[in-house]
Amino acid sequence: MAVFFTLFSCVSANIEIGDVKDQRICIKFHFKVNKTAAETHRMLKEAFGEQDLSQARTFEWFTRFENGRESVEDRKHSGRLSTRTTPEMIAKVSEVILEDRGQTNHDVCNRVGLSYGSCQSILVDELNMRRIAAKFVPRLLNNEQRDHRVQVCTELQNAVRHDPDFLSRVITGDESRLYDYDPETKQQSSQWKTPSSPRPKKARQVRNNIKSMLIFFFFIGGNVHKEFVPSGQTVNGKFYCEVLRRLRENVRHKRPEMWKNGDWLLHHDNAPAHTSLVVRKFFTKK
Repeated sequence: MAVFFTLFSCVSANIEIGDVKDQRICIKFHFKVNKTAAETHRMLKEAFGEQDLSQARTFEWFTRFENGRESVEDRKHSGRLSTRTTPEMIAKVSEVILEDRGQTNHDVCNRVGLSYGSCQSILVDELNMRRIAAKFVPRLLNNEQRDHRVQVCTELQNAVRHDPDFLSRVITGDESRLYDYDPETKQQSSQWKTPSSPRPKKARQVRNNIKSMLIFFFFIGGNVHKEFVPSGQTVNGKFYCEVLRRLRENVRHKRPEMWKNGDWLLHHDNAPAHTSLVVRKFFTKK
């Protein structure tokens, strides 16, 4: 083993890093000393770093030597030279993929007239692109909406600084629909990207049949009130007022300390039912 590592170190130290032919010599050497293809690939990666052959190419050449091949040179091919990596073809593939990053490799192959392997080689080796799945986010916001949310968060942060008990007095409420989902697979949501381009995003899964709607109110200490909306019932201002009445009663009975202090705050979004005239009158009165 010591002789093996010494010989390998000498070979790797005296070769030009990134030379494919020299890596094939190392693969042949590993085969001759009865190393496995996996061990060979690990040693190439250690010696050549980012310039090492891929695992598939390493295993391919290892198999060739197992089948009796001795030469490390490429076999001569007849006919004209391949044009798959010409600047013109690389630019064409880049133009096609930038039109729609969600295209599959087969889609790009059909449009530019290349084989699957050639197209894959240009995307990965020449354009340095990888296909990854979209990152899930609750909403896709424009710049104005992002700025508004930052402003609101800053105001809340300032309120917490001035009153350490601020968050403990906030009761948050919202409606949530319970769905059956036909989820989009990771492969369906994946896109080609370069290391410097942002990761793609998807906002939500595909809805199927609606099962029910839940209205839920909670605070830092846990649940305050929850109820399911009856089937066929629309959440309008009148119905929401009835929900708020039941919420007040639950605060009175379940959270008497909050009711006694009378300084708890209701936090909900600006859905039409929450901002209707009848609801605002209810807030003014109660």
